[in-house]
Amino acid sequence: MERFGQGLDSKVLVLNKLYMAIRVVSARRAFVMLAKDLAEVIHVDEGKYQNFNFSSWLEVAQFQKEFERERHDWVKTVRFDIAVPRIIRLFGYERLPAQSVKLNRRNLFARDRNQCQYCGKHFPTADLSIDHVLPRAQGGGESWENLVCACLWCNAKKGGRTPEQANMKLVRPVKRPKRNPLITLRLGSEKYQSWKTFLDEAYWSVELR
Repeated sequence: MERFGQGLDSKVLVLNKLYMAIRVVSARRAFVMLAKDLAEVIHVDEGKYQNFNFSSWLEVAQFQKEFERERHDWVKTVRFDIAVPRIIRLFGYERLPAQSVKLNRRNLFARDRNQCQYCGKHFPTADLSIDHVLPRAQGGGESWENLVCACLWCNAKKGGRTPEQANMKLVRPVKRPKRNPLITLRLGSEKYQSWKTFLDEAYWSVELR
């Protein structure tokens, strides 16, 4: 089934001029940069990549629609259908990404994969809370190593105690992620496998925008 409805919701990996990953943007924003000739498409196939400008990508899309349409998300326009590129490269940007992952609720939920770190069950975001492993009342701070997802029941059971004091155990050690947890989740999807060609765990930590 063609994914026309998902086209503009797809995510596109952005490389700088030196082919280093710097951020992830929406397909809508990626197409704007391509149309303004600020970037080019990088298409990865069997470990090798090709460069396309916007007009040549439109031409390739006609072949893709006929022979590879299941492999792509699509944006439908009045004149033609465009395959959403997975990767684009900016022509005039050489800076590297920041070296840290932003600490926020979205990234915490992604790191813990919506799993309560005490009972081990998975929950919708609305049924999860953020728990301080070492409670604030006992000097616990806001850090990757002290914050975990907890279901409402486990959070209430633990209260203002440490896991040891509450006779509870964490399902896994609490760690700072090496890169943006949401990117790690996307790499589990087949349609974003081409990103791996340009991701270096030594510095990858971009924010989703």
